[in-house]
Amino acid sequence: MWLANFFVAASATMIMPFLSIYIETFGDYADSYVQRWAGLVFAATFVTAFFISPLWGRFGDRNGYKKILLITGTGIAISIFLMGYVNSVEQLFFLRLFMGAVTGFIPTSLALISAQTPKDIAGKTLGTLQMGNVSGALFGPLLGGLLADTFGFQYTFVITAVVILGAVGLVAVGVKEVRQNDNNTTVKKYTRKEVLVHIFKHPVLLTIMFITTLIQVANFSVQPLLALYVTQLTDSSNIVFLAGMAFSATGFGNLLCTRQWGKLGDRFGHEKILIFLLLISSILFIPQGLVTELWHLVLCRFLFGMAVGGLIPCMIAHIRQVAPLSMQGEVQGYNVSFRFLGNVIGPVSGGILSGFFGISTVFFVTSGLFLIGAAILWLSVVRNSENSTQRAA
Repeated sequence: MWLANFFVAASATMIMPFLSIYIETFGDYADSYVQRWAGLVFAATFVTAFFISPLWGRFGDRNGYKKILLITGTGIAISIFLMGYVNSVEQLFFLRLFMGAVTGFIPTSLALISAQTPKDIAGKTLGTLQMGNVSGALFGPLLGGLLADTFGFQYTFVITAVVILGAVGLVAVGVKEVRQNDNNTTVKKYTRKEVLVHIFKHPVLLTIMFITTLIQVANFSVQPLLALYVTQLTDSSNIVFLAGMAFSATGFGNLLCTRQWGKLGDRFGHEKILIFLLLISSILFIPQGLVTELWHLVLCRFLFGMAVGGLIPCMIAHIRQVAPLSMQGEVQGYNVSFRFLGNVIGPVSGGILSGFFGISTVFFVTSGLFLIGAAILWLSVVRNSENSTQRAA
């Protein structure tokens, strides 16, 4: 399941380093045309996924998660395979839209593992799984750049599709789903309205979903700017690879610490760990806008990755604790929708800010977003604790 999550997440971001160059192969276009379509093509997947993810989660809650994993994984592999044979930017755009519609794989896999994991070790277990998801998204640009340089654009898509199909095959033969219905127990089925009411009745849960968006905005606001930022720090000709390395340094930090943060969340409380990590992430983003050497940037992003890697597994573990098992998939789907929303807002907001105030400003504003997220979550936890005390009295 870890490998499947890694490659599915990487497939969504792997075209970042060469998207503009790939579009240029379709015809003799002006730079403004290529840049406009590059933004649209990249965002297309996350726009459709924002709306569809909760539906896949709901279907999984009712019909079993493994079936949804096989359907969505196969759909992703097919869409990526066909991307290698498109002849126009419009065809590429619609395939990315379709890919977004079948990206229910990630929330469904989280719901599957979450539903079968005891609450007291949810952070550690989901942290391990989330390492594959987050690391895949962060390593995607690096893998995409390396494959494109080595094999060309078409074979990059073909190889990725084959690998994802292999991961789907591993899920088919290696994952066994034990559903509540298998134990002859009566399971309550929740309507969509009841699920939304449950979310809004838990302010900490709603706040965490909002912070999920902030995290993705922070991760992706600098992504379109890294290549340009790297050119300001080095004279090397391998800008695409170096930009991918700078971005993927965050992934290495994730790999080291994600599971450990999940274990600490199980021990001390996921909300406390989240507040602490948001504060640390806010601090670590500031020096990224002040560096003067490339290795400084890579080191700062590595340290940032060590902190930010614990945020998402602690969030998922909190959902596991407050959401009934029979609505896990749909609630996880809404959470992933908030993540995809951040994937869309991040590159757009980063480009606007850098255009008016410079690239360094993006890092400082992002630091402020993490600080705001920590303050909002702290207030939400305090208010929820006060309300619980009043009800007990």
